[in-house]
Amino acid sequence: MEILRYVAFSGDPGGGNPAGVVLDAAGADDAAMLAAAAEVGYSETAFATEAGDGSLAVRYFSPLAEVPFCGHATIATAVAHAERHGTGRLVLRTPAGPVPVTTDRAADGGLVATLVSVAPRTAPLEQADLDTLLSILGWSAEDLDPLLPPRVAYAGAWHPVIAAASRERLARLDYDMAALAGLMARRDWTTIDLVHRESPTVFHARNPFPPGGVVEDPATGAAAAAFGGYLRELGLVAPPAALTIRQGEDMGRPSTITVSVPAGPQEGIGVTGRAVRI
Repeated sequence: MEILRYVAFSGDPGGGNPAGVVLDAAGADDAAMLAAAAEVGYSETAFATEAGDGSLAVRYFSPLAEVPFCGHATIATAVAHAERHGTGRLVLRTPAGPVPVTTDRAADGGLVATLVSVAPRTAPLEQADLDTLLSILGWSAEDLDPLLPPRVAYAGAWHPVIAAASRERLARLDYDMAALAGLMARRDWTTIDLVHRESPTVFHARNPFPPGGVVEDPATGAAAAAFGGYLRELGLVAPPAALTIRQGEDMGRPSTITVSVPAGPQEGIGVTGRAVRI
């Protein structure tokens, strides 16, 4: 397989979130894709095959396991495809459902991609799970922002949303990786979406990702989409809304994710970002 390497949600190869991209994975079985993802070593690698109708069938593998959806690898795949075949609209057929992606060139000539997630939804975060999660993170109930209540949010994968009352609390991330991985495996959570609201439309995020063997993800498009759906469902933004999520700053890989929240309660969430080849 030809494995390409891109950074998503940044125009600088030193920022954003690296992803592997295989534009032609025809004939590769699960074991081969998992082995390739482990060799690449990024949080995810996307494996695409032509679906026969102009769309791409895509699967996503971390170094440890397959995940149902990955936003940054989707952005990277769309940009890689656009570099070879031109910009425009492309449908990715993911395990979570069809995800349309549009690519275009920015004013400076760089490539930008926008995905539209599957319909988002949220579910309650049980108090026992919240207590366990806070204990593993070393957070207390007093660290939480009461205006952004804990929930589990979905837009292709499940992510608990935990909001810090201060940017300083978010900046201090230290947790038991094995304990968090065990909890997430039992609940089928993909990452933990730790957020802080700087302003009505600007948020900071950090995403522990132990199921993928990664302490922290520097840019998480799937969690950003789920978070957009969470904000809309709980009435915490007035849609249509354009939000900015800043991620990766605390780990030296600054990333910028733009989230578009349409008004329709079942409409997918738009996630936009740049991607550049490493």
